[in-house]
Amino acid sequence: MKTTNPPAPKIGFDRYIALEWASAALRMRAGLAEPDDLNALLDEAGLGVAARKKTRTVLNRLWLEPRPELASFAERGIALYKANPGVPTAALTWGMAIASYPFFGKVAELVGRLSALQGDCASTEVHRRMSEVYGEREGTYRMTNMVLQSQANWGAIERAEKGNRLVRLKPLVLNDAETIAWLIEAALRYGGKSVSVPALSSLAVLYPFVLDQPLGYLASQSPSLTLHAQGPGSQVVGLRTDD
Repeated sequence: MKTTNPPAPKIGFDRYIALEWASAALRMRAGLAEPDDLNALLDEAGLGVAARKKTRTVLNRLWLEPRPELASFAERGIALYKANPGVPTAALTWGMAIASYPFFGKVAELVGRLSALQGDCASTEVHRRMSEVYGEREGTYRMTNMVLQSQANWGAIERAEKGNRLVRLKPLVLNDAETIAWLIEAALRYGGKSVSVPALSSLAVLYPFVLDQPLGYLASQSPSLTLHAQGPGSQVVGLRTDD
């Protein structure tokens, strides 16, 4: 019987995305900016026709035309921003990126995990591990670089030593309960499984952020999350599935 290897997972997030572009798309979706505002930024970047089209595809997936299963999640992110424009667009866009693009989430998880102890890691190690998941192909290497470049622009890391080392920058402290619950939901959507309450504060995929709230209580109050016991003295947080 002939067997075939399963196809490598799709990458999807295949462009460098500047935070100001994503923020313009977010404001546009929120009705606080015009399409011309985003177009002007892309004009200024001097993107070619093909590059611009691919960039718009990623921005559409993030904010302008999210996948149907993420539409209500995106709408709640927009509502958070409209209710409190002080919420960092980097946090909201990070949440949409990890929920929409497993590739982006995997890079974030690896950087977060590999840099957890010393605050930095070798980019070659991230590339090696991404190749193990997504295959040894040119696209994997190039698009991992695109994600790392985007994460650097969003204020998460500095690419030091000509890009050979990834150094964590000072994390963004978040204290808005609804924003934190929404980000946790994004991480759970990426991971696809429940997480223990103690582990929530150090989720590798959310490495650029400090979640400054009592997370167990916050999860118990969130309409999108569930909190339930798993063994004596252990509680886990998952996604509510009835929406």
